[in-house]
Amino acid sequence: MKKVKTWQAYRLFLLLLSGLLITGCGDGGKTGHWLPRDTSIPRVTSVVPPVNATGVAINTKVTASFTEVMDPATINTATFTVVQGTTAVPGTVTYSGVTAVFTPTDNLAASTTYTATITTGAKDLAGNALAANYTWSFTTGAAADTTRPTVISTDPANGATGVATNKKISATFSEGMDPSTVTTATFTVAGPGGTPVTGTVILGSTTNIATFTPTDNLAASTTYTATITTGARDLAGNALAANYIWAFTTGAGPDTSAPTVILTYPADNATGVAINSAVNATFSEAMDPLTISTATFTVQASGPPLGPVLSGTVAYVDNIATFTPTDNLAASTKYTATVTTGAKDLAGNALVVPAAGGLPKPNPWTFTTGIGTTAPSAVPLGTAATFGIMATSAITNTGNSTINGDVSLDPGTSMTGFPPGVVNGAIHINDSVSAQARADLLSAYNTAKGLAPDTTVGTADLGGLYPSGIPPGTYYSGSTMNVSTPLTLDAGGNANAVWVFQIGSSLTTGASVSLANGAQAKNVFWVPTSDATIGVGTIFYGTILAGRDATAVTGATVNGRILAGAITAGTIALQTSTVNVPAP
Repeated sequence: MKKVKTWQAYRLFLLLLSGLLITGCGDGGKTGHWLPRDTSIPRVTSVVPPVNATGVAINTKVTASFTEVMDPATINTATFTVVQGTTAVPGTVTYSGVTAVFTPTDNLAASTTYTATITTGAKDLAGNALAANYTWSFTTGAAADTTRPTVISTDPANGATGVATNKKISATFSEGMDPSTVTTATFTVAGPGGTPVTGTVILGSTTNIATFTPTDNLAASTTYTATITTGARDLAGNALAANYIWAFTTGAGPDTSAPTVILTYPADNATGVAINSAVNATFSEAMDPLTISTATFTVQASGPPLGPVLSGTVAYVDNIATFTPTDNLAASTKYTATVTTGAKDLAGNALVVPAAGGLPKPNPWTFTTGIGTTAPSAVPLGTAATFGIMATSAITNTGNSTINGDVSLDPGTSMTGFPPGVVNGAIHINDSVSAQARADLLSAYNTAKGLAPDTTVGTADLGGLYPSGIPPGTYYSGSTMNVSTPLTLDAGGNANAVWVFQIGSSLTTGASVSLANGAQAKNVFWVPTSDATIGVGTIFYGTILAGRDATAVTGATVNGRILAGAITAGTIALQTSTVNVPAP
């Protein structure tokens, strides 16, 4: 028999993967059977930077993820391009998992709009091309990204017990990662005695969730250790500061329970929905991010008959899938949203889709837009968005504080306590970057203060006023505002929900703030005219835009930003505190 050439073997492998040829279909493998050709059209499901993003780091890579595995030979600089105006950006293109990465040869220009395109030359393994070119734009900021990524959650969690033996292991990062650096070399799982578990590693379509899939089920009642090394890097090339290690123990057997959709936004039969709304589905458990895409989550005009599927992107984080249309929804129009059984949990169980009106939530579900009103968006921070702390007079630290983000001081020269404090980002003191960030802080402060308030809350404790959770909105107090009992920000399933707290005097917290049902730290803004004090050992979410000073007392964790001195000379004082800039 003639020896099969390498390229021929590879081609046969691609055919098998694409479902064109299967052998032994129920007849003992005696014959080969051709299945119907795969004619499913691949689509772009997620891009980084996001569509119309601003303040993008000048050293970023550009990514596009697809609804299915693509033919690597068709993903190249001819089918994935980035231009500024009509000038092509030189660079290289790589492909891994379901994600294509364009790496510019040099940093992008600051404060410049770029357009990226995936052409119809990109094809899946069966030879199906994109239906049309996919094009999106983004605008850079003033500086490079020097903030190290962090692991913000894992599934199973550290110390978890009773973990299903057929479960995949996932880790969520603070930002998008470079797929070529998140592999079985940097994401490993080991059993007793350090025995390695064989498996595969792949990033989800939004490139911030990595999933390790064991080749075989894990052993029952056994402790495993997972590790992500510093070889894992973000799209700007920044590595984790240290290896991230966690452990979990399996239970007696596999997970066979199917996931369900437990919450939707907009709700079923909702009316008057804002035309700039994204559509969200919350699941009963963690899902396999590779199964959450524009192939399994669609939105279309209800008809009858149903209209074409809307163009858009799909993101998945914290058990919530978000479909963001490329363009605003049409006014006074009924839409149908659907999540299909192609969506699966981390054990491979397919979503249960109830009949119309079934429980726990209808799927598909419908909603109707209003006459053209838009929902409030997050306060634009401009170049200030990359900063964990920013002051306009002085910064002091005592103890082992950590800033996972950039630091700015402008004007002023007094920054003390670093070390022992650690900054996993860039430090800008009285330079062009800090000057622009200071201007953007003032602009953000004025924008937030200028919003029309939805609710006046007085000086009462927010946690006491809203014991069941505070819904999105703009809240105003002409005096102080405090959180002395735990406060939950409840998005009701809307991952784009925004909170703005306008405070006439000072903000003080003595209890923790938490997020629920899709709330995100990046969409929460606290705006005291004077000072902010985050209490001892508390956990806090959101960006502080303080008119003057801010203090994070011993052991406080701020999942957001502390930006002080918007309208007068402002200081920041940290005491063994942690600040984590939220994912964009």
